[in-house]
Amino acid sequence: MEELIVAISTPPGEGGIGIIRMSGQGSKETLEAIFRSAAGSNAQIKPRELTYGHIIDPKTGDVVDEVLACYMPAPATYTKEDVVEINCHGGSLPLSRVMGIILSMGARMAEPGEFTKRAFLNGRIDLAQAEAVIDVINAKTDASLDAAIVQLQGKYSEEIEAIRKNLTDMLVDIGVNIDYPDEDIEEITYEKLIAAIKETKSEVDALLAGAEAGRILRDGLSVAIIGKPNAGKSTLLNLLLRETRAIVTDIPGTTRDTIEEFCNIKGIPVKLTDTAGIRKTDDKIEAMGIERSKKSLEGADIAILVVDSTEEVDQETIDLLLQIIPMKTILLLNKRDIAKEISPSLLTEIAARKFGKILETSLISDEDLPKIEEAIFELSGCAPKDESNASQAAEARRGRASSIVTNIRHKTMLTRASQALRDALAAAEGGAALELVEIDVAEAYQQLGLITGDSVEEDIIENIFSRFCLGK
Repeated sequence: MEELIVAISTPPGEGGIGIIRMSGQGSKETLEAIFRSAAGSNAQIKPRELTYGHIIDPKTGDVVDEVLACYMPAPATYTKEDVVEINCHGGSLPLSRVMGIILSMGARMAEPGEFTKRAFLNGRIDLAQAEAVIDVINAKTDASLDAAIVQLQGKYSEEIEAIRKNLTDMLVDIGVNIDYPDEDIEEITYEKLIAAIKETKSEVDALLAGAEAGRILRDGLSVAIIGKPNAGKSTLLNLLLRETRAIVTDIPGTTRDTIEEFCNIKGIPVKLTDTAGIRKTDDKIEAMGIERSKKSLEGADIAILVVDSTEEVDQETIDLLLQIIPMKTILLLNKRDIAKEISPSLLTEIAARKFGKILETSLISDEDLPKIEEAIFELSGCAPKDESNASQAAEARRGRASSIVTNIRHKTMLTRASQALRDALAAAEGGAALELVEIDVAEAYQQLGLITGDSVEEDIIENIFSRFCLGK
C-alpha cells in the first residue's frame, strides 16, 4: 500500500501561488473530501485538468481557500503514484490551513526528497537522474544547468549502463571458461579479455577526465583575489561583479575582512573572494583579516595576485609570490596607465616559475575585463580547445555535458571502478587464474551500479534524498 504523503512544494514566504502536493493511495479520495468545484460538484474534476473551486473544512463546512486543483492518476506521474496538486494563494496562512486539513484526513508529512525517492523506487528514474534533480534546482549558470538536465534525461546513465553491459559480457565469458575449461578456449579468452578490459577502462577514465570540470560546474570555481593594500583588489571584484560590492578608497586597510560573491564567467559559476590587503600591521582587526586572507588561499582553485605596478617590488610581494607559486595563478600588474616600476628581473623570475597568466591592466575602467575573464576561464579547465563562435560553443557545451561528472559520489565510484579494472588487467596480463580476474571485474561492475542505484544500499539512498528540500 502506498502511504499518502503531502508537502508544500513552493518556497516559503508570500507569493502569487503556493502549491501543495500529495502522492500515494487515497490522493483522489482526499481531494474529493475537501474540494468543491465552482459548479458545486466534484464530478467535473477530470484527470490532468485544472479545476477551479474551494477547499472546504469537512468539520465545519467553512471555505478555507480559493484554489485550482489537479488530479493525476498513476502511473504517468512524477512518482508513478496517484498525485494531486492544489494551487493555493501563496501565503503561509492559507497553505498551513490546507495542509492541516489534509493531515487530519490521514496523510503524513513527506520527508525531504520523498517524492523523488518514490520516483526512483518505483522505477521512473534511476539514482543518477534523481540526484540530477537537486542539481537542476541548485544550478548557478547555463552550463551547470545543461549538465544537470543531460543527467536528468538519462544520457549519463546510458553511458554508465553501456559500460556495465561490457562488464557483463566479460563476466559471462569468464564464467563459461571457468565452468567449461579448455586449453584452446582459455588462450582465446585471455586475449579477448585483456583487450576488453583495456577498452572498458579507457571509457571509465574518459568519464573521470571530466570530473574536475564537473565539480566546478556544480560547486563553482573558487578564485581568491590577493595582494597588498591599495593594489586594486576591491576594484577588480567590483568590475567582475559589474556592481559596487566592495568599498574602494585610497586609504590602506579599507577591506578588513574577506568578501565572497558569486558571478558568472562564460557559463562557469565563480566564487570570488576579495581579501584584506596583506601587509605588516599593528592593528589587531586588520591583522585578523590578513590571516583570513591567507587561509582563503588554501581552498582556492585560482589565485589572482594584484600588484601595483607603480611601486617597487618589496619582500612582502615576493613572499606572496612564493606562497602561491604551486597554484594556478594570474599575476595582474595593475595601473599600467601610470609609469611602471616593476623590475624586468622580477618578471623573468615569475615567468620562470610558470605562472598561469601575466596581465598588464588598468582597472580604472572595464576595458581589460574581457581578457581577465578569459584568463580565469582558460585556467578553470572548462575551456574547450577549439570553439570559434558562440553557436558552436553552445553546441559543444551541450555535447560535452553527457560526459561531465558533476557528482563527487559518482567520481568516487568511477575511481574505484577504474582501480578494479587496473587490477583485473594486471591479473589477466600476468596469467592469473580467471577466478581472480573475475573478482576485480565484478567489483568494477558493482561500483558502477552504485551510480545508477542498481546495486546501492538503503543507507546510501537515505543519505542522498535527505539532502533534498521538502516537497521535491
